[in-house]
Amino acid sequence: MIHDIDSIVILTGAGISAESGLATFRGPDGLWEGHRVEDVCTPEALARDAELVHRFYDERRAKLAEVSPNPAHEALAALDRAWGGDLLIVTQNVDDLHERAGATRLIHMHGELKSALCAACGKATAWDGSLPPGSICDGCGRPALRPDIVFFGEMPYEMEAIDAALARADLFVSIGTSGAVYPAAGFVQTARHHGARTLELNLDPSAGSYYFEETRLGPASVLVPAMVRELLG
Repeated sequence: MIHDIDSIVILTGAGISAESGLATFRGPDGLWEGHRVEDVCTPEALARDAELVHRFYDERRAKLAEVSPNPAHEALAALDRAWGGDLLIVTQNVDDLHERAGATRLIHMHGELKSALCAACGKATAWDGSLPPGSICDGCGRPALRPDIVFFGEMPYEMEAIDAALARADLFVSIGTSGAVYPAAGFVQTARHHGARTLELNLDPSAGSYYFEETRLGPASVLVPAMVRELLG
């Protein structure tokens, strides 16, 4: 799996942060931190009950102060520092654990908890603490800030850059994902189409496991450091 590799794309999902104590996006009961995903992660939910949506993400943002990167985040950051070829870590997660571990070649395709987005002018602003409805944008001055989260029905961030990276990848790795949320669930097919080798690291086989050449099952905190050791020799 590791021979003749220059360009790597790594997709991470909720499973990599679960070992740090963050709830997976949609648990076995279909809920995210006790809420239906449809009630806190859609434009319609924001329009219907902005107080609930803002409070929900305020609580998720506050939770970040209680958790730390785990060995899987740290191993990917070490790979980022040491890998001389192309590398892109694409995360579906909205936490900041990859950054806190030291990763820099990173795209948050579903947005970030520590960012506020102006619904009026589109400016994104670094944000820590609570974000009440009606918070003022420092760009346009309008009371239109919302969580900088890609809701269902909205376009994920930087898809052109992600597609370009997948097209030139020699290796695509998926870590801790359900394989059920698109477009990320289709990345393995895109990578294979362009000739990349494909590897899945997960606690259990994902919905798209059959697309991968190899699946390794176990905790991300064990599997990811082992993979990085292989890649770095």
